[in-house]
Amino acid sequence: MTTPPVRLLVHGATGRMGQALLRLCRDEAIGSEVVAAVARTVGARVVDGVPHFTSAELVGVPPFDVAVDFSLPPGFEAVLALCQARGAALVSGTTGLSDGQQARLDAAAASIPLVWASNFSLGVAVLHDLVERAARVLPGWDCDIVEAHHTRKLDAPSGTALTLGAAAQAGGAKPHYASIRAGDIVGEHLVQFAAAGERIELIHRATDRDIFARGALHVAMRVHGRAPGRYRVADLL
Repeated sequence: MTTPPVRLLVHGATGRMGQALLRLCRDEAIGSEVVAAVARTVGARVVDGVPHFTSAELVGVPPFDVAVDFSLPPGFEAVLALCQARGAALVSGTTGLSDGQQARLDAAAASIPLVWASNFSLGVAVLHDLVERAARVLPGWDCDIVEAHHTRKLDAPSGTALTLGAAAQAGGAKPHYASIRAGDIVGEHLVQFAAAGERIELIHRATDRDIFARGALHVAMRVHGRAPGRYRVADLL
């Protein structure tokens, strides 16, 4: 028996990540089908066979299994509420969420499976684990996190750097941050542990933005059908 494709809703479809998700789902055999694309405004109503809806029309989208959300904080709660109402999973990379919105994610995890992450690179998920383990076994070592991105990125430190810092703190370290904005750097993160006479460097370099979209799709395929709960990317590797 052929397994039916996982039905995806792409929320934030006109953004850089939304466009990458639509392209990858169209061009690669990943076992999913985009049943709706949602953005604040739309042009053509159907593009490459995918129906497009405005944010105001969100409640009218067809049935879906997983919503993949890369939008903005003002539109985040609507897609979260829709997933709860439909009993669908949510995968979100929307950054800049308030403490209240993070708390609503925690509450929603009681009824649906969901993943929120500042970075969907599978390599960064592994780095997160390595940083926490290193911090735990190297008490008293200095911990510094240096991140580099393109000149158009305004927030500093990056969300990924802060997430890595949280991993270091969970292991008992006290991280310090430095940020670089130069050229068209996609994303680089260095976590350094140093003591007298030695240091350890853990580094992740992104050279292709598609890794973030591929990671989000990987997570969407694996969170589908799971029990309600708030999962990490690392839980779904």
